[in-house]
Amino acid sequence: MIKLFKKNIVFLSLGLLSLSLFACEAEEIIKEVVKEVPVEKIVTEEVIKEVIKEVPKEKIVEKTVEVVKEVPADPGKLVVYSGRKESLVAPIIAQFAEATGIDVQVKYGKTGEIAAILMEEGSKSPADVFFAQDPGGLAVVVNRGMTEKIDAEILSKVPAWAQSANGQWVGISGRARAVVYNTESIDPSTDLPETLLGFCDSEWKGRIGWPPTNGSFQAMITAMRAQWGDDKTREWLECIKANDPIVYPKNTPTVEAAGKGEIHVGFVNHYYLYRFLAEAGDGFGARNHYLNSNGPGSLVLVAGASILKTAENKDNAERFLNFMLSKVAQQYFTGQTYEYPLVEGVKVNRLLTPLADLNKADLDMADLEDLAGTQDLLREVGLIN
Repeated sequence: MIKLFKKNIVFLSLGLLSLSLFACEAEEIIKEVVKEVPVEKIVTEEVIKEVIKEVPKEKIVEKTVEVVKEVPADPGKLVVYSGRKESLVAPIIAQFAEATGIDVQVKYGKTGEIAAILMEEGSKSPADVFFAQDPGGLAVVVNRGMTEKIDAEILSKVPAWAQSANGQWVGISGRARAVVYNTESIDPSTDLPETLLGFCDSEWKGRIGWPPTNGSFQAMITAMRAQWGDDKTREWLECIKANDPIVYPKNTPTVEAAGKGEIHVGFVNHYYLYRFLAEAGDGFGARNHYLNSNGPGSLVLVAGASILKTAENKDNAERFLNFMLSKVAQQYFTGQTYEYPLVEGVKVNRLLTPLADLNKADLDMADLEDLAGTQDLLREVGLIN
């Protein structure tokens, strides 16, 4: 991100310097540069100061002629295959395109579908970057040998638990697993069990909602397999199934059902609730409960990205990852989509429970890569086709 800002700042500075015959003062140049970066909705004053800090005032004019040679006349293009929803990530991808001038082309779909497309296309795929909802989806492509190791400088921006063990993908944002509950029927201090195993009790019959086909739900089941083993995980799936849960296609309708009282609890990612609260206000009839047992119900997932070996625009792919791990983008994720930032120095949305306060599952994201094994188990139990 810093490199991108430096190059774009120099490019803009040249235009301004030529118009003013090098008579502008450095502060005026910086003000114009900041105006050229359309970040008014997601960038704080702190971030703007950081951008300015990266351009030493006394060197703006002095280094212009030398550095401009690095700025390509045509910034080129980038092809992103996104398993993340367009409504969530399109604004920040557009921000990247506008800030860099890169022609960004995006194919959207569910993470599993996008992974299947990539495998079908193989070496002929036009994709440069695979932006996935969860580590399991990324692992499908990684295990086919279709990705390349990400630069160590990029990987160093996130904690070790939020990246591939072999550096084939890097986490972009964090999502905590939660039990969403109906506020009229549930008192979380007395009614909710300490672990997911508690929901096997017959008192929960007909009161649970879950989305077995959802990628994040399947990542949670993969975490169960990693911590509990397949036999215990199968037992849990069968006992919840015996409690006649209501099946939903994804997280959003599960949270909506909890708010309406159609279900009393549901197994979801944390951030869906906050979209309903933003629209309906505090009167929305559901809230999140975080299991504090250090088990798979306390899992913190990451959305992540990898670079394809066959990428024709690898430099731009690295620029994209750097941008997504910049403070600008990380503030977008926490401020606009209610996710957790993975980069130090970015404030968590005030509505969210800080990650430090969650007794998150003792797992690395690399432990969640066996998506195929999880889907086989779900088929055995009769939860997916």
